[in-house]
Amino acid sequence: MNNLKKTLVFCLLNIVAHSAFCQSNVEGIITDSHGNTIEGANVVFKNTDFFTVSNAQGFFSIKDVALGHYVLNISHIGFKSLQKPIEVGVENSSLLFQMEEDLLNLQTVVVTGTFEPRTLLESNTAVTSMNSETLKQLVPRGTADVLQNIPGTFADGSAGEVFTKVYTRGISASAEDDLGWYYVSLQEDGLPVSLVQHSYYSPDLFHRLDLTTNKVEAIRGGSASITALNAPGGIYNFISKGVSETFNGEIQLQSAIQGKGNLSHRADVTLGGPLGSNWFYNAGGHYRYDEGARNTDFTFSKGGQFKFNATKKHHRGYLKFYGKILDDYTNRWTGVAAVNWNDPKPAFGQDFNTTSLMMPAFSATIPDGRHIAEGATTSFDPSKGVHAKDLAFGFDILHDLGDRWSIRNNTKFSSKDANWQTSISNAYVSLNNPLAYFISGADFPIGEVVFRDTKSGLEMARLSNSGILGGNPIQYIGNGTLPNDGIMGTSTWFKDNKANEWMNQLTLRKQWENHDFNMGLSLGLSDTSLYTQGSFGYVTYEPNPKMLEVTLENPNEPILYLSDKNGVSNYGGLFYVNADAKVSQFATFLNDRWRVSDRLHLDFGLRIETINHKGSKDRYAPYSESGGVDGNPDTAYDNGVLASTGVQDLFNYNYSYVSYSAGINYRIQDEAAIFTRFSKGNKAPELNYYFNNFSNVPINKKGEIQNINQLEVGLKYNLKDFSFTSTAFWSELKNISVTNFEFDEADNSVFYTPNQSNTSRTIGLELESVYAPFENFLFRFNGVLQDAKASAWSVYDAAGSVDETDDSLQDFSGNQLPFNPNIMFHLSSEYQKNKVSAFFKWQFMGEREGNVANRFQLPAYSIFNLGAGYAFNKQLSVNLLVSNLFNSEGLANFFGANDFGANANGVNAQFIQDNPDASFVVVPVLPRATALKLNYVF
Repeated sequence: MNNLKKTLVFCLLNIVAHSAFCQSNVEGIITDSHGNTIEGANVVFKNTDFFTVSNAQGFFSIKDVALGHYVLNISHIGFKSLQKPIEVGVENSSLLFQMEEDLLNLQTVVVTGTFEPRTLLESNTAVTSMNSETLKQLVPRGTADVLQNIPGTFADGSAGEVFTKVYTRGISASAEDDLGWYYVSLQEDGLPVSLVQHSYYSPDLFHRLDLTTNKVEAIRGGSASITALNAPGGIYNFISKGVSETFNGEIQLQSAIQGKGNLSHRADVTLGGPLGSNWFYNAGGHYRYDEGARNTDFTFSKGGQFKFNATKKHHRGYLKFYGKILDDYTNRWTGVAAVNWNDPKPAFGQDFNTTSLMMPAFSATIPDGRHIAEGATTSFDPSKGVHAKDLAFGFDILHDLGDRWSIRNNTKFSSKDANWQTSISNAYVSLNNPLAYFISGADFPIGEVVFRDTKSGLEMARLSNSGILGGNPIQYIGNGTLPNDGIMGTSTWFKDNKANEWMNQLTLRKQWENHDFNMGLSLGLSDTSLYTQGSFGYVTYEPNPKMLEVTLENPNEPILYLSDKNGVSNYGGLFYVNADAKVSQFATFLNDRWRVSDRLHLDFGLRIETINHKGSKDRYAPYSESGGVDGNPDTAYDNGVLASTGVQDLFNYNYSYVSYSAGINYRIQDEAAIFTRFSKGNKAPELNYYFNNFSNVPINKKGEIQNINQLEVGLKYNLKDFSFTSTAFWSELKNISVTNFEFDEADNSVFYTPNQSNTSRTIGLELESVYAPFENFLFRFNGVLQDAKASAWSVYDAAGSVDETDDSLQDFSGNQLPFNPNIMFHLSSEYQKNKVSAFFKWQFMGEREGNVANRFQLPAYSIFNLGAGYAFNKQLSVNLLVSNLFNSEGLANFFGANDFGANANGVNAQFIQDNPDASFVVVPVLPRATALKLNYVF
């Protein structure tokens, strides 16, 4: 028995010893082509569970690897993936790996616009990836400012951080007013920032870029038709920093000077690392204080956000919790007056770089038309701009079900609040125009009118307007005059928007040897409300406007107050919209990627989508009590408040459609591929269709679903010192609903013209390339050549009044599509060696038509950006960044004639012929900003 025990023990020891000797450790160091170590590279033994990440010294170690032959895969953003066969022997393996720079990130794995991760080279759609190093070269002045670096993307950030416009490939028609993201999806970590849009309520309100963003992935058209909720024009996905095996972080301090000496200060931070037991976290955010790019008498932006995620990794997948708290004040820049239709120049003493025709700060209390009988009021202070709040949290689960089945579910809840307190319109109104007085809401404001500075109380001007109804000019009484003999046609713009949202994407994936099949559900629910109120504001028309208290002081008559002490007039008499809506979105999708051979892949996807809009909108009428809200007939400014009548118009409409997309990718060789894709997408109306139209009439019909057809053919090539992608595209947009904002001087009413259904077509070529002619130096180029046409296009001409008897239709079919340049590009040179880095960038924006009549062109312009940096060591670096180095006065937008209530489409050949010297409103690009950044990495 003892011998048997000894034998068993001996055998057991042999087994243990043999097992130990049949394992080994694999260690290595990873560097780039210059010998610099690479931190954060993913090291994976293919078809095994062995995985690690290189540390700050580029070192990695994987222990207890069984002896045998393996394929080691090493990947890192910005470098070409490296696959090396290795043999693990009895002795520990010490290896050295050198990674080659991936100039265009063509071997970077992307997750946007696709149902399964794949590299850019393998993708059969036009995809661009921007990593964190590229993002650090920017002076972030808004999301659109970042996305203008994506080839083929038109991004207008001239208004600042919000109220921006982003679109691609001529899919733009409904994104040219105040819904600038109409066709595209702005996403964070794979889900939309917001589910709904309407006037002055776009997703850029709730998005800010900071150090918590790891990279940006952009899809232009193509597969967006089947991978995004109601956004066939493209996807812009900001992906947050994720799992880090070791504790690390970064702190960034920034100070900047903008425009005419305006200051901006900002602090960013991000931290990440393990929490123990396979838990990992990342958290960070920013805070900023910004005086603004142009001159105002208030702080333009202040606030920030906090973001976090916590991830639990296990052998079958992961569980991630994430969230965001945004609490931010900002504003948006309005237009500037210009003259000379052929070569626009600033007018009325204004300046394209520094002038901001916005109301100065004040604090007013205005009757709330929703609950006027209860004495409810709203507070208004234009220095607050838009106060955006977003509280969002969610979780993302990926689980391997076995037998090559997996399931992923990403869900998010959010509560949003956007409160606008700013001015809308800044047109010139002559003192000889009766509108200057009658817009106050007074019955007959004719006689001796007095204008006083609301801050000092001093009289600025006194005049008699007794002859204006007979066509005679005003007469000043005394020595004082108003600048430019006019006032600003502007309104207090109070909007209170709220939304509670839930969105979810569930994907079930099955992999076979030659097929990768995905199917799932996308769901979205939004409960949103909107209140809009507008009052007239008496403001001087000059580069630094002042509020005016206005009275009518006729002899032997009581003083009639045309404005309150803040200069606010016609309380709530210009705008009234009170509406709510519940939006539910449901989509089911499937996609199969078929590997025909090692080099040829096909995929086909189908999406069935249904959207329901259910809600109500108040009817309204002027408050009819004698003497107005306060009962005093001498305070004319509160006599015309628009208030709810208690009657509501209801709507409940469904929009259902089928979208599909098919693509082919063929690898010509290991570093080159060609692809083609055809997509048929659809765009359901946004809520502005109900909110902007149907004023005091039943909402008796649903909106039109726009149809989008797109074809693209591309080539991708990835060489050692030269990489490029080129994509030829054709896109067609049909059933475009077009309406114009109008003002009727006869009764001081604001209205929208009837919708017109139009069609556009765009063909073009997108290019993106990088060339490294010698060590430490490279050139980047991206741009687009395109031809955008208004194939079939009509505009409703209301002839300046609500009366339909003099209305007509104007046909502009065959004209160039407005705001789409034939050419736009970015060209940059970059240098980096040891501790020194520098770049110089040139952005060119070609000439664009200012409206569909093609009677005014926005001139081409160039913007140059410069940057230089020095790294004291691996932790501490400093960078100087200059945006718009030469203070370009490029014009980004056109709002039409310089008249209150005018719009771009009102400027046709006849108008210019009749008004050759008239002024008009343009929106210039943002002026120079010089920023100094200090970064500390640990």
